[in-house]
Amino acid sequence: MASTTAPPAGLSSRHLLGIEGLNPLEINSLIDRGNVFADIIQSDNRFAPPLSEVLRGRTVLNLFFENSTRTRVSFELAAKNLGGSVLNINVAGSSVKKGETLLDTATTLNAMHPHILVVRHNCSGAAQLLSQHVDAAVINAGDGRHEHPTQALLDALTIKRRIGRIEGLKIAICGDIANSRVARSNIHLLSTLGAEIRLVCPTTLLPAAIDAMGVDVFTDLEAGIEGVDIVMMLRLQTERMEGTETPSQREYFNLFGLDRNKLMRAAPQALIMHPGPMNRGVEIDSATADDVERSLIRTQVEIGVAARMACLEALVGTGGAS
Repeated sequence: MASTTAPPAGLSSRHLLGIEGLNPLEINSLIDRGNVFADIIQSDNRFAPPLSEVLRGRTVLNLFFENSTRTRVSFELAAKNLGGSVLNINVAGSSVKKGETLLDTATTLNAMHPHILVVRHNCSGAAQLLSQHVDAAVINAGDGRHEHPTQALLDALTIKRRIGRIEGLKIAICGDIANSRVARSNIHLLSTLGAEIRLVCPTTLLPAAIDAMGVDVFTDLEAGIEGVDIVMMLRLQTERMEGTETPSQREYFNLFGLDRNKLMRAAPQALIMHPGPMNRGVEIDSATADDVERSLIRTQVEIGVAARMACLEALVGTGGAS
């Protein structure tokens, strides 16, 4: 069974729809509980799933309207590690493709009585809309340009396990800020926990209302990462662009791609992160991405299962998955 070093996380809501709205106590409790699960998963003694029985008798339904491999599989492993049953809905072959609306889908799913819905959708607000029409607890696994709360939680957990703290760190989030739900969730979370956040991107990839986010903005990568402790690169989300936001991929890499020469402007031991999937040679070169001393990119994927276990367990604790 899981260690009780950190008690199960507590949430004030029966859903997890975003980082915005969570207080520091809720965020820290999720990170601390994820840390417990990460210790067990990474221990020398391989655990034999399920690690816990907290989801025994409960069904987790992965409802992904956008393609995903790492996030969907991560949630599936997390649920199985907690003893739950998992169903993956292939939206490409579902009634959605036959014209069914999101609310029709919600009504249909509700009749099947799942306990937790993990939802990814290309429209901002889709997870919140579903949460208002289903009995199950809803986890937002990424909605449009809005939020991706579990990615931010796993990023924070990854940083804390490597450095030991988040407060006081200088973190540069670089790339396609305007289209990134990862950036938005990380800005909320890392700022709440006391990090200094810089955004680095072309002016064409700055989101609206940037002034309200309480961050420093740079349009020059080398200036933006000067002295920072973490360089968090983002994928260019061309599927959300109109085609005029960026120059050619070669020019984008020259100006905003990360390589070893540019990384020298950061703090001497600065670490590199990327939520994936990476466009090598566009956002980051392979030598930098694969540097085992500086890159946390593979660790982020590994830590994702533990972070999502903490989230699933927390929703059971709120009664949202009863």
